[in-house]
Amino acid sequence: MPSEFFGFDIFLIVLLVLVILVIFAGMKAVPQGYNYTIERFGRYRRTLEPGLNFIVPFFDRVGRKLNMMERVLDVPSQEVITRDNATITADGITFYQIMDAPRAAYEVLGLENAILNLTMTNIRSVMGSMDLDELLSNRDEINARLLQVVDAAAEPWGAKITRIEIKDINPPADLVDAMARQMKAERDKRASILEAEGKRQSEILKAEGEKQSLILEAEGRRESAFRDAEAREREAEAEARATQMVSDAISDGNVHAVNYFVATKYVEAFKELATSRNQKTLILPMEATSLIGSLAGIGEIAKATFDKDGAQPKPRSGVPNTRSEDES
Repeated sequence: MPSEFFGFDIFLIVLLVLVILVIFAGMKAVPQGYNYTIERFGRYRRTLEPGLNFIVPFFDRVGRKLNMMERVLDVPSQEVITRDNATITADGITFYQIMDAPRAAYEVLGLENAILNLTMTNIRSVMGSMDLDELLSNRDEINARLLQVVDAAAEPWGAKITRIEIKDINPPADLVDAMARQMKAERDKRASILEAEGKRQSEILKAEGEKQSLILEAEGRRESAFRDAEAREREAEAEARATQMVSDAISDGNVHAVNYFVATKYVEAFKELATSRNQKTLILPMEATSLIGSLAGIGEIAKATFDKDGAQPKPRSGVPNTRSEDES
């Protein structure tokens, strides 16, 4: 009896161990960033997502372990002949990501190699349809065309081409030298044009400045002439008023006004004669006392004018004797 119980205990222990082994065999832990395909008897059944998953032990197995993160594929250098028959060397990089694990696992054999060859073939096709100058100046257009073509071709494989970049475009050495000479000639041409344009602008500004200066000078002369004419006009008006006043005084019989007028003209004439620029020697055919007498006459006229309380002074002739000694 005890031996029967002992054998049954061993059976239960063995059964429990087998159950635990089966459970562990059906547990699959998928790391983050990966997907596992499950096959049953060689046929695809389902895809395991990251985390803890359970499968049917001994019937299901993991078929492919696929990296679902974005990956970088280096495109090796290759020779390309452009549309204008220039041979260049170009390389690049491709970024892709698996979006559908079953198609990436079962629609193509060697997904990475397929994308690499597809990219290299389209680089030759796209660059071969362009001239060298267009090729060197339109990298963004080349990248966009490559991305569109390669992404459309890789879509049935469950892969998404996120970016294609051309790294280096290397023309031959002799072609680089020719391009350098052409660029130097073009820059020299632009420099000459800019220098000529600068000289032209400088001459224009200089001419504008001279024109403005002449205009301002002419306006200054016009203003000066206007003011000179106005001054002469006012002087003439003053002279006319003075003459009119003397004339009125003569009409009224005022001898002092006549003497004042004649004496003033006499002194002014003597002043102009003495300050002449061409006059080096001054010969006066007159007596010096005549000028003094004229000044005294002016003083008497002023005194008689402003002295209202005094008696009217006796008029004294202030006109000098202008006759020469020979005539006397």
